[in-house]
Amino acid sequence: MAHFYLLETLESTTVGSTIVLDGAEGRHAATVSRVRAGEPFSLGNGRGLVVAAEVLSTSKDTVELRVDSVELMTPETPQIYLVQALAKTDRDERAVEAATELGIDVVIPWAADRSISKWEGPKIDKGRSRWSAIVREATKQSIRAFLPRVGPHLKTAQLISELEDAHIIVLDPTGTVPLSRVELDERDIALVVGPEGGITEAELARFSEAGASTVTLGSNILRTSTAGPAALAIINAKLGRC
Repeated sequence: MAHFYLLETLESTTVGSTIVLDGAEGRHAATVSRVRAGEPFSLGNGRGLVVAAEVLSTSKDTVELRVDSVELMTPETPQIYLVQALAKTDRDERAVEAATELGIDVVIPWAADRSISKWEGPKIDKGRSRWSAIVREATKQSIRAFLPRVGPHLKTAQLISELEDAHIIVLDPTGTVPLSRVELDERDIALVVGPEGGITEAELARFSEAGASTVTLGSNILRTSTAGPAALAIINAKLGRC
């Protein structure tokens, strides 16, 4: 399998052109992955451009490539959001990683009432940077044409305002309708996942008032790290994306 890297500054290219990958990505390719001349290599800009290339040469922190093919993909609609409640240890991070591999478009860190983990002050920027790094690496691992966006850290009222035009789907054991039976329309889809202690009744009421659907994923109670990716797999199937 060709190595895949992200070069966000790449706007366009043509077959036969030369691209130089430098900086942190070039250094990783040359010194960690140890790519060599003649090997296949692919890279994207995270905005739909995907390039298949051949390695021409390498140095300590650069890789020179010859472009063999260029593909420009269009984003799928509707967009799918993962609203992931902050969780202890790395459970929220595992959810973000798996959801990225499964095709999520936007990730929003949610400060739920029962979130044990708290992002306050400098932790907000640090947490978003950490999630952005996880999303970036998962995008490369899964060879995705589009790099998901990590949205702002939001509390419930802010979240509902941010998603006013989306179809909000709250995943909760109290839901009476299976996610597989929910009717989708042209609106973007926001999958809301609570923390370890669950979503409070007050939060559920606020989502309901905003027109959200509260759904179940079955009789088994899933961890916060698995509920989002499981729901995304169901949505992908309903949309014909898998």
